[in-house]
Order: sequence, then structure tokens, then C-alpha cells
Amino acid sequence: MRLQDKVILITGAAGAIGSNAARQFVAEGAQVMLADLDADALAQLAAELPADRVGTVTVDVTDAASNEAMVQACVDRFGALHGFVANAGTEGRVSPIEELDIDAFDRVMAINVRGPVLGIKYAVPAMKAAGGGSIVITSSGAGVKGAAQMTPYNTSKHAVIGTMRCLALELGAAGIRVNTVNPGPIKSRMMSSISEDFGPEVSANFEAAVTAATPVGRFGGPEEVGPLMTFLLSDEASYCTGGVYMVDGGNSAG
Repeated sequence: MRLQDKVILITGAAGAIGSNAARQFVAEGAQVMLADLDADALAQLAAELPADRVGTVTVDVTDAASNEAMVQACVDRFGALHGFVANAGTEGRVSPIEELDIDAFDRVMAINVRGPVLGIKYAVPAMKAAGGGSIVITSSGAGVKGAAQMTPYNTSKHAVIGTMRCLALELGAAGIRVNTVNPGPIKSRMMSSISEDFGPEVSANFEAAVTAATPVGRFGGPEEVGPLMTFLLSDEASYCTGGVYMVDGGNSAG
């Protein structure tokens, strides 16, 4: 029960990684506020979990007022906030740079970069009031390497690592640790979308090519990301801040 007596807020809770992580947080003793834009999916996830241990709140992570209301809803429901997982994200579109849709690029940056920054802005006062805590930002293997035709997504995931490093320096004295978790090729809707966006010729061999480039020789499961988040949220990680934590089967090692 590594998260016993901790209150954790997670955005993107209805997605593959978020929902698996939320289940693990509850199993480890946390009270969890589930936040997502998809209210129906949130309700479905919450119905699987003990009613006294979870709450739900719909949030548009790109909107300041929505983020502020999300944090307040968590504090109103559970009385405190000890951990914030900025997990909401989008993959955007695959395209050559000369065909880049600027509006689509702006949307990726709004969700993947503005979203975590706004969430953290409003979470920090509540975490300071609780005596400190842990912030985990979901970056990606795309945050530490490049990929042709993936400029919006990779740029956004590099950016949140910079955000994390700044905030680890800024918030350490307040007892707030900040780290990124960087999933690699994970079986999920997002990976399927990226594969399809490359077109049928690439898509037909996408999984085989990614698997061949991954030392452990397979895609990961979304349930394999939550344990790392759990560790970073727990007191076991009390000396861990400013770190980029890969969960990618070694995909980024080469």
C-alpha cells in the first residue's frame, strides 16, 4: 500500500495508460480524482472502483479555469492533494513539415504542453498546503529522440521534459518532486492512430518495424506504465526529482 493516505489527481484518466494507472493507484491505497474530457468514459472507469476512493471531474486541460476547477474539485472531494499526474495527451497528425497543419500543431502543443503547465500551476498551491508531494508528467520515448514526420508530437514531448526540469529546481525546497515518465511503444489507441496516419504501406509493417527496434522484442502494455508512476508518487522515491524515467523496452537506448 505504497500510496496509503495519499490523494492523487490524474488527467487523461480515461485513456489506456491513465485508466490502468488509476486502478493501480487505488490498489496501492490512494484516493484518486479521475479527470478527463470524456465524461462517459470517466463514469465507466469510476464504476469499476470503490466509490469512497474515487471522484471524477471533466476537464479541458487547455483551459485555465477548467484546470483550476479540477484541482478545487479534488480538494473539495478528498481534502488535500499529494500527487498530480499530468497524463492527458494527443498524438496529432503525421505529415511532412511542408504539409504541416498549423492549427493541428497548435492543438497538440495546447494539450501536451499548455495542459501540464496549467494543471501544475493550480496543483502546486494545494500540494504546498499538504506539505509537499510528487508531480509526474507523462512525456514519451518521443521526448528523447526524433522521428521523421512527427514534429508536433515529438516537439511537445521534448517540451514537457524542459518543463519538468525547471519545476524540479523551482519546487524542491517546497518538498515537491517533479519527474517525467516516458512510455515507448505501448499497445494503445494512440499507437494505432500513429500507425494508420503513416499510410497503408508503412502501417502494414509498423508493428514489426517497431518491435525490431525494441530490445525486449515487443510492444509494452498500458499496465506496465502505472507501476513506475506509482513508485514516483510514493515516499520510496523521496530522493527522485528532475528525472526522465523510460518505460520503453529499451527502444531509446540505441
